[in-house]
Amino acid sequence: MFRWLSKAILRLFGWNTNGALPDGIKKAVVVSAPHTSYWDFVVGRLTFWAIRINIRFLIKKESFVFPLGWLMERIGGLPVDRGKFKSNMVSQVVQMFREHDELVVVITPEGTRRRVEHWKKGFYLIAMEAGVPLALSFIDYRTRTGGVGPVFHPSGDYEKDMIFIQDFYRDKTPCHPERFNLTKKSPS
Repeated sequence: MFRWLSKAILRLFGWNTNGALPDGIKKAVVVSAPHTSYWDFVVGRLTFWAIRINIRFLIKKESFVFPLGWLMERIGGLPVDRGKFKSNMVSQVVQMFREHDELVVVITPEGTRRRVEHWKKGFYLIAMEAGVPLALSFIDYRTRTGGVGPVFHPSGDYEKDMIFIQDFYRDKTPCHPERFNLTKKSPS
């Protein structure tokens, strides 16, 4: 039902979906960018339901109180203890991958909806330590399309992989372009 309803809502507002995770991928870190508006969560959540990807997203455990906790869990929230593990969030999420047979976690590398000078490395470190692929998801306000693009295993060469990752997002238009910053560029 969520799939049908999500597709209907997206269509009603002029949005399309594109891409999916390849068959057989049961664990992945999904990079979600650009992230410049609260609407990105709404469009992204609907897109993942529409293309049948059972994603989870990290949210502070304090949000999991009744009745909000019930809703957070139903839409994919995974509680994290930011106080206890703030300095080691990567280890906490890697442990989640070890404990689950299937887990697809969406992470916004910008970490906020405001403009940042550099993306956070946590998503990359999690994928490396957990031994799971990275899937590049997107929301493009120019084409009104949300979806998933390339899926790959990080090489361990962070700088090289970040050039590939950020080049993928170069033609994606965020809701607020002035808040989106890509710092890595392909060598000319």
